[in-house]
Amino acid sequence: MTADNAEEYIAIMRLFSSTLLADMSAGEAHSALERSGAQISVDDLESRCRQLEQWGNLVRSVRDARAATVAEWVRSRSRYQVSKLGGRVARQVDEVISASDGAREVARELLGATVETLQRITDHLDGPRPPDADALAGNVTTVFQNQRFFAESATDFYAFVQSRISRYDLGGPEYAGFKEMLMSYVDLISADVARHAPAIATLLEALEPRLPALLDALDSLPSVPGTNGTPTERSPGRNAEDWDELTAWYTGRRGRSGPEQLRGAADQALAQLIANAKRMLAAAGTGVSRRADLLRLARWFDTADTDTAHRIFNAAFGAYPSRHLLRGPDEDSGRDGATTSWWDAEPVDVPLSLRERGDRAARGRTSRVLDPSLERELLITVAQEEAERQAAAAAELTASGNLDGAHLSPAARDLLLDRLGALLAVEQDLEVAAIHTDTNLGLALTAIPAKGRSTVIHSDDGTLTVHDLLLRVHPADVTVTLDDDEGKMTGTGP
Repeated sequence: MTADNAEEYIAIMRLFSSTLLADMSAGEAHSALERSGAQISVDDLESRCRQLEQWGNLVRSVRDARAATVAEWVRSRSRYQVSKLGGRVARQVDEVISASDGAREVARELLGATVETLQRITDHLDGPRPPDADALAGNVTTVFQNQRFFAESATDFYAFVQSRISRYDLGGPEYAGFKEMLMSYVDLISADVARHAPAIATLLEALEPRLPALLDALDSLPSVPGTNGTPTERSPGRNAEDWDELTAWYTGRRGRSGPEQLRGAADQALAQLIANAKRMLAAAGTGVSRRADLLRLARWFDTADTDTAHRIFNAAFGAYPSRHLLRGPDEDSGRDGATTSWWDAEPVDVPLSLRERGDRAARGRTSRVLDPSLERELLITVAQEEAERQAAAAAELTASGNLDGAHLSPAARDLLLDRLGALLAVEQDLEVAAIHTDTNLGLALTAIPAKGRSTVIHSDDGTLTVHDLLLRVHPADVTVTLDDDEGKMTGTGP
């Protein structure tokens, strides 16, 4: 039904399933389809039949084709028959296509017929002579077929009622028609169900002790033997499960019974009818119904030219080109604007409240303020440990004095590099000796230019070489005197 060339497939399957055991080649099917008005070539028909065979709708026939010429034999060498499931699907497709969009009558007259048939089954089983198996089989099949047809028609009817009565644009003559149908026809169905359902339930419960005898009589009739262990599909009512389901439908052993569900559906439809009536009475003042607006819009479309109709459609349904929307000035970095394509724009993180409720209002209780005392103590401890490490490294540097050839710990070496970087940042063109003093750590770093000489410092993880500079470290409160020629210094202090 949804494949390409669906009409041709449906026509072919309707041809093969219209008669009992149709056995045709593509040429014979072409002639039959031509008589019905279908226009399809023999080659296309052969291709469609092969496709239906792959799908499982048709099967190859074992019958040999008779042909007078080679060309006719080539065309008729393949004959097809409809498969079991393919024929069933074809019949269901025809039912769907032929079904109308209107309401379906409920086969309520079958309830009374079911009561009479169940009574005949009971009389057969209670008679003085052994029951007639053929008569029993016919009555059992009638009961289950009646039940299936009644349940399907009732389901279709109430599905139609619910799909129509819940429409918000229902009004005028259409509402009056639904009201008449619900007030009369639904009441008629409910009355028949209330009259016959208890009798059917009573007869089915009375039949339960006689089911073994009934099933034995039905099993005595000839049936289709299974092939290769494949079970046969038996008619309904030939096993105890079928009777148990039928009894439960009328008695409600497995939940709500079928009559209760029908009464509930009728009550729901009548309640929806009353709700629609209230809406129609209040629509003039509240504007709930949009029927008048939609009819006015339809009239505008009917009288407008093409360009005006496009403008009306865009204005009515918001069918404008997509644009990148920004939520506020605190969101964007400035690179995306209203003209930026969504393909190129950065994604926007929309908060959950704005995405689901359309506002940014906070929901729920305000979170409790956390006690920062533990975190404050941790930060103080970390800062104290860092200060102790810095003080130890500074003491190691001041104890070394002349750093050329000194052996320092990695922490002292890193502190030296940090202070040397600060000194060189200030004295970028170092031509004379310079001093960098750190009063917090109590040390002073002196750098003396010495062309061709270097300061080599050893550590456990490597050796640091500072070219063209001689480095000295002394306490910050010591006054030093530099001797540029020798690279020495002397100091005095408190």
